[in-house]
Amino acid sequence: MLFDTHAHLEDEQLFPILEQVLEDASSAGLVGITAIGTTAMTSQKCSQLAQDYRQIHAAVGIHPNHCQDATESDWQEILALSSRSDVVAIGETGLDRYWDYCPIENQRRWFARHIELSFETKKPLVIHMRECESDILAMLDEHQRGGRVIGIMHSFAGSWETAKHCLELGMYISFAGMVTFKKSDELRKIAARIPDDRILIETDAPYLTPHPYRSKRPNQPAMVCHTAACLADVRGVDLDSFSVLTTANAKRVFRLKT
Repeated sequence: MLFDTHAHLEDEQLFPILEQVLEDASSAGLVGITAIGTTAMTSQKCSQLAQDYRQIHAAVGIHPNHCQDATESDWQEILALSSRSDVVAIGETGLDRYWDYCPIENQRRWFARHIELSFETKKPLVIHMRECESDILAMLDEHQRGGRVIGIMHSFAGSWETAKHCLELGMYISFAGMVTFKKSDELRKIAARIPDDRILIETDAPYLTPHPYRSKRPNQPAMVCHTAACLADVRGVDLDSFSVLTTANAKRVFRLKT
């Protein structure tokens, strides 16, 4: 009973083989996948996938690395999509100082719009954070309401201090295949400390294939079982219990009834 909270199913590496991807996911025990938009166009595709397939849910937004090319028309499309019942989250949004695709001030403007839309729609944020922990925390503190922001720190690879701050704001922490890598001892230690009711798992497919298939491409939702097994081990619980736990967390944050 697994739930992949973050996959780019519309990606050209996965979309042509989507039926097989979903069949493999079902065989691996997945009961849900959140398809993540990164542009207006991919957000539209994710929403359509969520309408076409019962196990898929959609998130819509503009990724920080695509902000420079986004238009007001794109934002109007995100606004329209955000009200749909098949859309369960806002994003992928956030900040990225690793890639030099978009000036950070422009990224901040777009991130702020997503945060406000999350509050308006009562749908959680899906936050991308790369080499910008202090920037992200400053913006979440600035825009929080009543001391809280509801959302997911996607593919978390930050410090314990950052994780703790996000938890205090009410956020969930999601781990992808990176946590299984041999060099990720510190990240596994952080994962072991996340409260039971705030931990999630994801693939970020088609990226970040987990150990022992790290070189295999593309990653796909069925592979989330390896991340789940790694985290269950470091937290000292059995895989079945951890799978049930993280699926319940996913359904709670996305406000899914079944």
